[in-house]
Amino acid sequence: MHQYERTIMAFDEAGNEYFIDIFSSVKNISTLHHEGAVKNGLSTFKTREGHAVNHLGGGDFSVWVQGEEDAVRVKTTDSEFA
Repeated sequence: MHQYERTIMAFDEAGNEYFIDIFSSVKNISTLHHEGAVKNGLSTFKTREGHAVNHLGGGDFSVWVQGEEDAVRVKTTDSEFA
């Protein structure tokens, strides 16, 4: 199950703004002793328009826009990724 976590802003070299939504896979690990326990898994990234996003490391991401040959490289200054 994927759960929305938060949104970050990133910019390409031309200054265009991209909203990247972060989703975490969540696994229910409830037992009789720990009701409601969950475990967060890997994060996935998509733009608001639904384009696939890869995290390249640090604050760098690549956005795959349909119809474009190459991915657009964007950067965020969000403290979680800096």
